[in-house]
Amino acid sequence: MDTAEYVSILAREGRSLAAAAEEAGTGAKVPTCPDWQVRDLLRHTGMVHRWAAAFVAEGHTSYHPDAGLPDLDGAELLAWFREGHGQLVETLRSASPDVQCWHFLPAPSPLAFWARRQAHETTVHRFDAESARGGQPSDISGDFAADGIDELLCGFHARPKSRVRSEQPRVLRVRATDTDGAVWTVRLSQEPPVTERGDASEADCEVAGPVARVYLSLWNRLPFPSVTGDDSVAELWREKSAVT
Repeated sequence: MDTAEYVSILAREGRSLAAAAEEAGTGAKVPTCPDWQVRDLLRHTGMVHRWAAAFVAEGHTSYHPDAGLPDLDGAELLAWFREGHGQLVETLRSASPDVQCWHFLPAPSPLAFWARRQAHETTVHRFDAESARGGQPSDISGDFAADGIDELLCGFHARPKSRVRSEQPRVLRVRATDTDGAVWTVRLSQEPPVTERGDASEADCEVAGPVARVYLSLWNRLPFPSVTGDDSVAELWREKSAVT
């Protein structure tokens, strides 16, 4: 997927998030994030959008802290969210492809990183908003869901800060049953996980299902569609994989 595709997805998903949040109301509980109400979801995601946009727009080449959460609610909060989302989309669309700024996962370029990361950030939180609203959630394309699994396993959980550790070596297989080649082998140990694409070795546990379901499951938004083998490995993921 290229940067323009990610930005288009970000634009659509942010609009859908705001619409679902408005329909649910800012006081509604978010079933997929039990400690949150919709106002917390909007404040968090809106803050992240502004934080991400600042790296690209202002060219920060080292970590720069976010501006904190706004003391807004109701219609004012929704307007603030929509404004920040729009600014992020426009910043990414208009940025030079060779813009230099800080980013925290491997990527072809800083701009490619931020477009990809914010597309996935916003998609997962759109699902959260729709869980608060109720009803049928919007679809996630197979290619995009597979890309998100890859970002999570090969990016986030390759970092030293990943807490998915096992006293004894274990192997977790992640398999999308509806997408050719969407298979990952995750080796767990006392060190950060090491992920290879494909059926690299025998697995102690396999989680499998439609790629969009697996994507949301790995982000702990849905139960795993299917677990075979040692289910304690899947439970370890559930307990330790939250990204902060």
